[in-house]
Amino acid sequence: MQTSCKRTALNVLALSLVLIAGAGASTARADEYPNKPIRIISDSAPGSAVDVTFRIVMDRLGKQLGQQIVPVAQPGASGAIAAHAAADAVADGYTLFAPAISLFITLPGKAPNLPLVLPRDFLPVASLLDQPMFICAGAKSGIKTLPELIARAKQNPGQISFAATGIGRITHLTGLLLQTRAGIKMQVVPYTGGPAAALVDVIGGRVPLIIEGYSGLAGAIQAHTLVPLAVASRRRLPDFPDLPTVAETLPGFAAGGWQGIVAPLGTPAANIQKVNDALKSVLAEPDLAKQLGQRGAYVDAMTPAEVTEFINSQQAQWKPVLQAFEASVNK
Repeated sequence: MQTSCKRTALNVLALSLVLIAGAGASTARADEYPNKPIRIISDSAPGSAVDVTFRIVMDRLGKQLGQQIVPVAQPGASGAIAAHAAADAVADGYTLFAPAISLFITLPGKAPNLPLVLPRDFLPVASLLDQPMFICAGAKSGIKTLPELIARAKQNPGQISFAATGIGRITHLTGLLLQTRAGIKMQVVPYTGGPAAALVDVIGGRVPLIIEGYSGLAGAIQAHTLVPLAVASRRRLPDFPDLPTVAETLPGFAAGGWQGIVAPLGTPAANIQKVNDALKSVLAEPDLAKQLGQRGAYVDAMTPAEVTEFINSQQAQWKPVLQAFEASVNK
């Protein structure tokens, strides 16, 4: 009887140890990040230059992390809708935010809680890509070069219009910078929903110009219904060696979209670092760089600290352009 009791006690003890060990292993697995899909909210419209390249990178990031990355497009209200949704998300690393650069350099008061500031509003996670802006003319406009555009605009102040994907977006800001630097005046025609709607009017000849990242214009350029005039990169792009830069006409001119990722305040630093490390590995893949380069996007990996530094420099660069635009609107 005593032996039987001892065996029962030992069995209970053994079972308890197994349960404890199992619970510990389960907890450890639950603490591993990521162990479920990650949502990344974007303020860019489906089909836009940013959206197309973003999805290419996110597909590879998911494979690197071993979890599905779910892009969630929430355009509207100049990016405020997406920013609000991301800021209110649980800060556990399973909801991140991919804001356009224009959310950091937009006019104050244009939309609630904009422009964004790091690290006041979000924590920096990583940088993905740089997308220099392409300035293109509709084939029906007859404009073939940037100097020709500038000459026409000087002869016809305010008569030439350009399509942009929203007021305050980088496409619009690039047009503002072009006017400031070239000493010309043009009219902006804002569109929502990405470049598709704008292209209908530009190709149809109703609007002569469009400013956008290459991936949103590629089909029209290849079909020769759009004529690329110049690209706003600091030097000629290796994938477009015959296309002049704007800086060749207006020295020092540079403007581009930027794709990066930020996280809600309070997101664990370890989770942020894991995403950053995974993205660095993805962006180092040579075939990815080639694939993106053909779409006019160029890998631009940064540490979280470098992301904050970059955003601060962009805000300083665009501040006088925004102030000049605001002053002209308030006249």
